[in-house]
Amino acid sequence: MMHRAFLLLSHALSPAQEKELAQDWRAPLMRPMPEALKKLWGNVPPDTPSIGEWVQPVLEWVEGQAAPGDVILVQGDYGATFLTVSWALSKGLVPVYATTERLLEETVQPDGSVLQKRVFRHVRFRRYETPRKEPHESL
Repeated sequence: MMHRAFLLLSHALSPAQEKELAQDWRAPLMRPMPEALKKLWGNVPPDTPSIGEWVQPVLEWVEGQAAPGDVILVQGDYGATFLTVSWALSKGLVPVYATTERLLEETVQPDGSVLQKRVFRHVRFRRYETPRKEPHESL
């Protein structure tokens, strides 16, 4: 069965990421957020005590199109991500996030300073999970 992938992040996917969603997750139809929602998602205000209302338009956009089993790639502000992943799980969606390999190259310059180059390479998408067991109480 083919699914859609709803993209809740503020940057474009790499070709490797698109290929993985299409093949491994059976979600070849990519649905990026409309520009207004992408701007909203990328600018969660740091000074507000609650962001539920801020995230609501994004959830409404997904809910208006998604069906159980569709993939939802969620990355961004930690609170917005938590709210969205919790909501997606309750709706039968498959929330995922990207994992990367981080490579660091350091080159000592003639003046003794160090130039660093960071390379992030996509490895895979991983499902957001819920705990399998309740943690043991320590007391």
